[in-house]
Amino acid sequence: MPQRVFLTGASGFVGSAVVKELIRAGLSVNALVNRKNLSETGGDVKSIRADLFDPAGLEAAMAGCDGVIHLIGIIQENPKAGITFERMHVEATRHVVEAAKRAGVKRFVHMSAMGVRADAETEYGRTKWRAEQIVRESGLDWTIFRPSMIHGPRGEFMKMEAKWARKQSPPFLFMPYFGAGLLGLNAKGRVQPIFVDEVARAFVEAIRNSKSIGRIYELGGADRLTWPMMHRIASRAIVGKQRLTLAIPAWYAKLVAAIVPGSLLPFNRDQVVMSLEDNSGDTADFVRDFGWQPMGFEQSLRGYAGSI
Repeated sequence: MPQRVFLTGASGFVGSAVVKELIRAGLSVNALVNRKNLSETGGDVKSIRADLFDPAGLEAAMAGCDGVIHLIGIIQENPKAGITFERMHVEATRHVVEAAKRAGVKRFVHMSAMGVRADAETEYGRTKWRAEQIVRESGLDWTIFRPSMIHGPRGEFMKMEAKWARKQSPPFLFMPYFGAGLLGLNAKGRVQPIFVDEVARAFVEAIRNSKSIGRIYELGGADRLTWPMMHRIASRAIVGKQRLTLAIPAWYAKLVAAIVPGSLLPFNRDQVVMSLEDNSGDTADFVRDFGWQPMGFEQSLRGYAGSI
């Protein structure tokens, strides 16, 4: 059974929750970080600044480990800084997998996303799919999770939800979402929000759960919600009242994303497209193999709404 785990993306939103869960489970951690030192978290945590694309450095960072949790992913590109979906999803995963093999680490748990596929309309979805294939063909004892939207008090999305609910951020008078059709009135997209602490629990339990080897799990909460439904639940939990929700036509949002520099927008084309897709899935296999069901959105949100 793994005792020391190498974790990528350790200082991120999900990674920070996974570090805490690893400590709670009594596991030691080699945490790959950008700048943040995680020593103050307690437990046996080594903060390691290694280059994802330096084979020797990555292999050295895995020394003494018997499990890997790979979380790194992006939702927006910055090509000038070398941050692209191809590089951060596909190439990074290949480097981590190859380093694990050279270091003799067999157990590998990988973060993907719900709805990824080879013919996805977005580059995000296609590169996440290709990363999955690298893991599946690695020869390692792998598990892949495909979460729906992950929420929590430190997440950027819930921070934005709170600003909209409190009328502190444009468009101020309503909580927006992207809708299909000329006026955006066709809101088919659904999400299955899952609390970040439950995502962390799933990843850490998978490390020692032999039933999960060679399996891909869709991971989501108990509720399947449209975007306006989720906005209404969030506003009730955060400010105690239901705010107005209105659609922004997806065709218009994609046009704006094509014209306006990405640094000036809170969204990109891929995010518009993905918001119109069904981002809910079948969690029956997960519940069967792990023995628990993630909470619904409102239940988990009410536990932290006041701290956003």
